Amino acid sequence: MSGPGLPRLAAGRNAAIDLFRALTVLVMVIVNDWSGVPGLPAWAAHMPADADAMSVVDAVFPAFLFIVGLSIPFALQQRADAGQGPAAMLGHAAQRALALIVLGVFMVNAEQAAGPGMPLPMAGWALASYVGAFLLWGSLLGGPALARGWRIAGALLLVVLALVYRDASGSTMQPHWWGILGLIGWAYLLACAVYVALQGRMPALLAAIALCVGWYAAVAPVLGQGGHASHTAIVLAGCVAARLLFDAQQPRTTAALALAAVLAVAAAALRPGFPISKIHATPSWALYSAAACIPVLIALRAWLQRAPAWSERAAALLAPVAANPLLAYLIPFVIDASAALVGWRRPALLREGAPGIAIALFYAAGVLLATRWLVARGVRLRM
Repeated sequence: MSGPGLPRLAAGRNAAIDLFRALTVLVMVIVNDWSGVPGLPAWAAHMPADADAMSVVDAVFPAFLFIVGLSIPFALQQRADAGQGPAAMLGHAAQRALALIVLGVFMVNAEQAAGPGMPLPMAGWALASYVGAFLLWGSLLGGPALARGWRIAGALLLVVLALVYRDASGSTMQPHWWGILGLIGWAYLLACAVYVALQGRMPALLAAIALCVGWYAAVAPVLGQGGHASHTAIVLAGCVAARLLFDAQQPRTTAALALAAVLAVAAAALRPGFPISKIHATPSWALYSAAACIPVLIALRAWLQRAPAWSERAAALLAPVAANPLLAYLIPFVIDASAALVGWRRPALLREGAPGIAIALFYAAGVLLATRWLVARGVRLRM
């Protein structure tokens, strides 16, 4: 056992989780770029909210939530080994979640059109928010945060930007749907609280997943927050998968595959009442997504073990993205805001059809190279 009764996992960074994380972030870059391409084939686009279906694109966000869950037991074990108790663990988790939520809210508001009261274009406002976030949470030395004065300046810049914000309707900043990062922040915080409270006990974690589904089905119609419940269920499924696949004493691959089967069967049982929908974050979508992630992770782990030469090259190539997923994720948003600010758009040929689909692959490769370049020079985001 480790720290406050938490179960023990294999020590050190896990190559399979790192590879899964890096690939997921790069696919997120690709599908975000595809969102502006008209005439996409069905597999490359989000399904309509009421389609009772999901595409590969609809599985990318839950894959990242699942990876967040995979990482939680390792992170909490590390803090427990450092002598932290539950309160300190949850305090750290709350700080990280708050950072993600704040940045998510800024990003989702940047998607709106600027109103007449805004003192600068929306693209300029977005770029300024990224500067504020970097000053507050960034690093130029590969580890230590910027000096306190810079962090205070970043916080003040974000406050000023929030105060001057006006969208086309004249509204001030709103949470809207929290943005992708905000949704991740809420799910991470809730799952951490559950994991610590239940001390990582497997039956209790499975019951917590069931309670998340129950909240969506019975409570959310009255009190709301059904999406947060489904997202938290995915993160908790990742926690359980980590417990099974990376247990320090006896990894249980068969049990993990059985978990995937149970999640898929539960999703199928829920589907008539709660059709598959990423937009509505239904339980069937959440459980199908979590179920699909488990064999993918097992396959990546097997590949790393059976093809060490290739896997070591892949791990080395993707390591900067694996260790700095938020930095890699934000690079395209900075590029897009910069391009909008100067009025540049891609040529029409590269925004449509097959060229539009293909260019996103090169864009992701460029993000990978940019992340490697920045990380090599000490740039980090510490959230």
